[in-house]
Amino acid sequence: MDGTEQKQNQLLVFLGDVLRGAAIGVAFIIPGFSGGTVAAILGIYEKLVGAIADLFKHFLKSFLTLLPIAIGMLLGIAALILPIQWGLERFPIPTVSLFVGLALGGLPSVLEKCRGGKPKGGHFAALFFALAVAASLCFLPHAGEVDLFSLNFGGYLLLILVGIVGSCALVVPGISGSMLLLIFGYYNPIVRLVTENLLRGTQVGSCLLVLACLAAGIVVGFFAISILMKYLLKKFPRGTFFAIVGFIVGSVPAVYTSVIRATGEILFQNPWYWVVSAMMLLVGAALALGLYIFSRRTEKSA
Repeated sequence: MDGTEQKQNQLLVFLGDVLRGAAIGVAFIIPGFSGGTVAAILGIYEKLVGAIADLFKHFLKSFLTLLPIAIGMLLGIAALILPIQWGLERFPIPTVSLFVGLALGGLPSVLEKCRGGKPKGGHFAALFFALAVAASLCFLPHAGEVDLFSLNFGGYLLLILVGIVGSCALVVPGISGSMLLLIFGYYNPIVRLVTENLLRGTQVGSCLLVLACLAAGIVVGFFAISILMKYLLKKFPRGTFFAIVGFIVGSVPAVYTSVIRATGEILFQNPWYWVVSAMMLLVGAALALGLYIFSRRTEKSA
């Protein structure tokens, strides 16, 4: 391979990671959906967790690994936060069904990591424990919405703590940081803070202070949970991926529950609404499955 081909391949890898990062960023916006789920489905979960955990140990290598993913995440959030919020407000169940279909259709790529002989009892224990934890989020009561423009010093410290908890959930597949923010009463106020204040140039100082505290918590949580997940993937790889499958499957009812709670969606309305929702679910599953088959064929022909 000459220098030109090598540079072209490096560019393709970079652009591919930007697109994967955009998909992960979009997942952060959907209540109940997990960025870790998307990373696992796209096959970059171990790469992402390892780079975050080793950022201080191998800074340059980790930074270059994370850079295209971070760029993609920012682009995905900036480009799609308004369209997705519009879809969630007007057609919440069909919008979410598309992403649930993408998650379920991408399960074969995660199940590949579970292969390697006959499963043991510990593997099934990890699967069902993770499934139960993810599904139990359906039953957590939601707190009242927080007023982000009247926080005292303790309120800003609590915001950092919320960022830590939310970021831990973002890294773990199947556990949604946005859903936890919704349960804690922070999700809708933060979205409105960005879309109705920051983007319109009103109360910019307060908006930036809130986002800075949240970002500080997210950074701390990201490092902490990434180090833990890297250890688990190294010591118990199959068991960890069995747990990831459980988290993804168990998160499906939690996704719908969180969106219904967030939007006040009325169930069993026009039957065509549910037909469209089922179609969006199938479209999402078909897209993810098609991407998986294409990537497998590409690997075999390489």
